[in-house]
Amino acid sequence: MELFFLALLVVLMAAALGSGFPVAFALPGSAILTIGLAALAGYLFAGNTDAFFAHGGPSQWLSAGVTNFRGIYWEAERDTLIAIPLFVFMGIMLQRSKIAEDLLVTMAQLFGPIPGGLGISVVFVGALLAATTGIVGATVVAMGLISLPAMLRNNYSPSLATGTIAASGTLGQIIPPSIVLIILADQLASAVDQAGSLRQTLYRDSTGEFSMPSDFAVTSTSAGEMFLGAFIPGMVLVGLYMLFIMGFALLNPKSAPAVPREGTFDRAFFAKVFVTLIPPLALIFLVLGSILAGVATVNQAGAIGAIGAMIMAGYRLREGEKGAYTPAVLAVVALLAIAVAVSFYDINIRLVETSEDVLGLVIALIAVSLLLIAVFWSGWRTLTISDTLRGVMIETAKTTSLVFIILLGAAMLTSAFRAFGGEEIVKNFLQGLPGGFWMQFLIVMLVIFILGFFLDFIEIAVVVVPIVAPILLADPSANVTAVWLGVMIGLNIQTSFLTPPFGFALFYLRGVAPSAVKTTAMYKGVIAFIGLQLLALAIVGFYPQLVNYLPNRASLLSETAPPPLNPRLQYCMEKYVAERFETEGDDLIAAIQTARGLDLSYLPEDLREDLAESFDKAENSLALMKEITDAEAAVAVAAVDYRPLHVEVRALQRDMRRLDARIEELQVIVNRSGEGQIYSAERGERARATIAELEAEKAALEARIPEDWEPRHDAFAEIQTAENRARMTYRRNADDAYEPLNEVRMVIADTDKLAALENDLRGLEGELDTLDKDAFVERITEVRSLVGDVEGAGDVRSAVNDARSAMRSREPDPQAARAAIAEAIALFEAQMVWRARASEELLPGLAAYDAAIRDTIGLRGQARLPREHALYVAACNSEHRDVSLSF
Repeated sequence: MELFFLALLVVLMAAALGSGFPVAFALPGSAILTIGLAALAGYLFAGNTDAFFAHGGPSQWLSAGVTNFRGIYWEAERDTLIAIPLFVFMGIMLQRSKIAEDLLVTMAQLFGPIPGGLGISVVFVGALLAATTGIVGATVVAMGLISLPAMLRNNYSPSLATGTIAASGTLGQIIPPSIVLIILADQLASAVDQAGSLRQTLYRDSTGEFSMPSDFAVTSTSAGEMFLGAFIPGMVLVGLYMLFIMGFALLNPKSAPAVPREGTFDRAFFAKVFVTLIPPLALIFLVLGSILAGVATVNQAGAIGAIGAMIMAGYRLREGEKGAYTPAVLAVVALLAIAVAVSFYDINIRLVETSEDVLGLVIALIAVSLLLIAVFWSGWRTLTISDTLRGVMIETAKTTSLVFIILLGAAMLTSAFRAFGGEEIVKNFLQGLPGGFWMQFLIVMLVIFILGFFLDFIEIAVVVVPIVAPILLADPSANVTAVWLGVMIGLNIQTSFLTPPFGFALFYLRGVAPSAVKTTAMYKGVIAFIGLQLLALAIVGFYPQLVNYLPNRASLLSETAPPPLNPRLQYCMEKYVAERFETEGDDLIAAIQTARGLDLSYLPEDLREDLAESFDKAENSLALMKEITDAEAAVAVAAVDYRPLHVEVRALQRDMRRLDARIEELQVIVNRSGEGQIYSAERGERARATIAELEAEKAALEARIPEDWEPRHDAFAEIQTAENRARMTYRRNADDAYEPLNEVRMVIADTDKLAALENDLRGLEGELDTLDKDAFVERITEVRSLVGDVEGAGDVRSAVNDARSAMRSREPDPQAARAAIAEAIALFEAQMVWRARASEELLPGLAAYDAAIRDTIGLRGQARLPREHALYVAACNSEHRDVSLSF
């Protein structure tokens, strides 16, 4: 019966959407009706409202959608959706201020003289508007009203003209900032949590170990990472559009002719291009650049964009009038002043100490005041001129409300889908397909593409993604990142604006296109661009680095970059170090031999022994890295024959676990059936019969496991263990090789800090006689703390502490305290002798040795990855690494 109600849910949803019923009510309405009917049928025919649910009951699933949605929206650490109204405001404000029209006219004049120039200008402006407004309908309408008549008037092919405009208008769905990317990031955040649990369970079931290595965990994503990941694919798509138009113009010059400009390309024209082009580019730089540089979160960048759009609208609405640009100029001056103040002064009102601090604070306050004046001035203009601000706010509220109502309805629909076991059915279907992850992925992409013919991008994002994303992300064979999957889905969803019969970009364009342009010509025109979108999808699929590199790069170069000890970085770091060992191994050995020649005889015994041993470990690191590369090569060779067997057996074991889960559910029915129980005796007998069938099916599956599975699996596991052991041995050895060097250098570096305490230590003898007991204990406690802050002065601190203990006891012992102070002074003098000598003789040699090994052997001991290493690791981690043989 669960399958019946699952089918009923899908039919009700499809019927409601097909009849034109509002999406915001079709999704939750179909969920509520189906859950209600299932509960009623269970009560009437089985005496239990939960009878026809795969899991739980009606009250649980009706409330689940709302509860999950509220949790996502209201939790402070998951505030992704707050960016939606900010970017919507930015887009509508720029659209209402006619900036798009200025761009289209000016760029058409600039690119027109080259073959296909008008089409290229439309793509270029479409990309700019995508990065500023992101509103597909507004962009298509603006280009349809301005560019389409010009293209037709200059004998452009109607199909090419309409296809270019419709396709360029959809760039806002993939070029950040994009509403669909924000929604996908929000949906994928929940999917990652589920995928992580699924992968953890798979690891436990496959290996019997409860703790999965952290570098096997599913990587999460955020709206900021989605923006960064989608940037290069968006540029690839723009490039494909432009190349297609240029090629079309060269092959069919009459269908896309060059359009000479009426007039010359003089200084006045280029000044107009500058004034038209620079403000949108500056806004793009502020919004995307702040995210890329790690200066602002997505929400903060959205606020920057909204304010920037209002300032741009403020001067555009007063264009041609005196003082039109005054607020904008004031804002630019204020921003430059803030940048100067932050760069040259430490702006902290709580730490104002010098006149320079006061000057910096005054500059910052003046600059912020000027910026606020510019913002309020621009806001007043947008409010009073054509009531622009009010209209933008109303449209922003409508659009944002629509998105959130659909999200709420989709959460309820997804809950109902899971209530009737739909998620398990999809999971079992996908995992049962031959071809592994990539066949599953292709099927999902095909389903999303087909759904794009009938559904809007929001409906696909919030209905399909929560169901399929956890399954795809949990698969260790491809080990794809959430940001890559999100961008791939975003590229695919983009086609929904162009695919008939419900391609919204076509509807928008049809509404403003001249009657001479036939609808069939529009449909014909978008076919090539749909093909280009699918080509871009294939390119990004084959080269995941196009998506993953920028997020990885931004993460590793940011102020909050993970330290080199992070487990997720180790594989690529070791790959980098192995390459350096290959090319610089002799130089490293020479540096180690030089370090061995340093005189360590006067160092304390523990430091001397640890440092001497670290030289041996440093030299041994090269041999241990060779063991890693040999072990990795052995795993690669063994995997060729072992992988097919592993895939076959793990698939059988997965099906067996599925049967076990079903048997366990049926056993509950058997245990609760009979007179006076929840289920009838007849239902219990049917469950027993089904259990017997399932157990027979499980036995048949078990019999299909090859007899040589266990020995071959154990042999391969031993080879894998050897690789893991080699990596762990190298890491421990590298840490032991670098830590003593760091310790000795820090000890020597604190020589002056220790010398500054001489008077404090020697003064304790006199203070012992002049101060009372409590005052002396307080004073010696202070001195002990100061000595404790000095690296390597533990013995001096210990002697000072003995003196303190002697005076804190119930019967103070001044003689013992005096002896301990004398010992502390003697230890201090001895330390100063060898520290001073080490500063002159040893420290330069250790500094040279450190410079030689810090980027290789000592890489794990650094506070953060150096830039060169971070870029290498970012590129390396951008590739998807198959880890399925560890499961």
